[in-house]
Amino acid sequence: MTTHKRKAPLDLQEHLERLEERGLLTRIQVPIDKDSELHPLARWQFQGGLPESQRRGFLFTDVKDAKGEKYDIPVAVGVLAASPEIYAIGLGVPESEIGDVWVNAMENPIDPVMVEDAPCQEVVITGDDLKLEGRGLGSLPVPVSTPGFDSAPYFTATLCVTRDPENGIRNMGTYRAALKAEDRLGVRMASRLSGAGGYQHWLKYQKRGEPMPCAIVIGCAPAVLFTGPQKLPIDQDELGVAGGLIGEAVRIVKCKTIDLEVPADAEIVIEGLIDTELLEPEGPFGESHGHVALEDFNMSMRVTAITRKRKPVLVSIVSQVTPSESSVLKRVAYEPLFFNHLKKVLNIKGIKRVVMHEPLTNIRKVIFLEFDRSAPQSEIWRGLQGAAMLQAQCGKIVIAVSDDIDARNADAVFWSLAYRANMIDDVHVTPYRSGGHGPKSANKNAEGTLLIDATLKAPMPPLALPAEPYMVRAREIWENLQLPPLSPQPPWHGYSLGDWSDVWSNFADKAVSGDWRANGENTFSRRKGGMKPETPARDIEKKA
Repeated sequence: MTTHKRKAPLDLQEHLERLEERGLLTRIQVPIDKDSELHPLARWQFQGGLPESQRRGFLFTDVKDAKGEKYDIPVAVGVLAASPEIYAIGLGVPESEIGDVWVNAMENPIDPVMVEDAPCQEVVITGDDLKLEGRGLGSLPVPVSTPGFDSAPYFTATLCVTRDPENGIRNMGTYRAALKAEDRLGVRMASRLSGAGGYQHWLKYQKRGEPMPCAIVIGCAPAVLFTGPQKLPIDQDELGVAGGLIGEAVRIVKCKTIDLEVPADAEIVIEGLIDTELLEPEGPFGESHGHVALEDFNMSMRVTAITRKRKPVLVSIVSQVTPSESSVLKRVAYEPLFFNHLKKVLNIKGIKRVVMHEPLTNIRKVIFLEFDRSAPQSEIWRGLQGAAMLQAQCGKIVIAVSDDIDARNADAVFWSLAYRANMIDDVHVTPYRSGGHGPKSANKNAEGTLLIDATLKAPMPPLALPAEPYMVRAREIWENLQLPPLSPQPPWHGYSLGDWSDVWSNFADKAVSGDWRANGENTFSRRKGGMKPETPARDIEKKA
């Protein structure tokens, strides 16, 4: 079995130390209300126009609630995936290696190892103590994610551990959990097509007439938590994949009150039993598809134990309208996984990059594929279809562009659509796909997939911007003049798209050297009559 030397942090607090060393953690040491101020403050780095490179993790060390109650547990937000750089630090690798590490971990999992004593069980609360106000769930500084719309404080950065009662295979999923009482949570596990593995386990327990044991892990090694949002095969143990990501076995420990195992170095663990007979209204809650999820009947979990470190950190993620920490968490792993599927599984020739559109659309709905200009059209269409079919909730709109287009720039994609896609020949609509990820109050009719080939299909004239050397020189002058800082968005210089000649290059060289009169002498000697204006010169001169 292939492994790599461990570089990833083994618990959340080691990860926080690394972020702080890199200048990527901001400590907020003034009093902050977790119910109305904490998430809105963290949200501003996504809604405030900051580039990804300026986003930071926040550690709130002076947390209170709306009633003035103070907590001795800090809250961390943005520390998992406020940016791809933060995510990469959680894996202990450069950003460029995120995809390779994921592929290696799935191909070479490392089984977890059991331990007897665990930091996550230094404090154990069970029995009647759980029902006392401020002693059970109320003792934890759980934030309200979308003040003004959410019905309760919610755990968001969860790993919900369940086990298949038939084959014993574990599943770890990231599902939201609403505080309902000191010893009760409302848990939402997706029941749609290709939905949560935990929901599939719930159906089996329901058939047996038994409650489903569930352990909710709050805060652990980022590599362990990162497995939760990914769509891994339902029969693949995420703890093994997490071990592959870290490069060594994840330490696990048996829960105190239910027959499950959890990461031993977790910050907080909530053990309980989920009712398989009665469902409880849950919501509203601001969802990652960008709308508020309205009240649904979802799972009701009776808490049987809360275990934690003596000095834990409670971690939460910013979700809702994208970009968000939630969307970065998925995108940085989904993109390389989709690319690997297209390139290595389907053997699509010419595919160079997969970009999942993030702002507002939340990566799932709109996917851009970048192709080498030499890619055959048959390969482009195989790629479009392959990206649309990999996961039921991904790929409602899939657009192929040539590799001169930066698919992170939606304006550049629109440019490619406007000038490179023939809406008769280059558009295909496939009907009858799942509605996938979105608000339930939307149209219930069958969905479709829109595939568009917006690649460069024939040579075109150059992009009409100054050529790169002149833009580079002008930027040096700009910066020497101390003009406002620039943030170039491709395309920022002109380049050839195939329809160009040495004659015109010579004209351009003479123009910038001040020899424009020579160009005039050339064209004067080529004058002709008997044509209408705007007749292309090469069309006439080719016939001569």
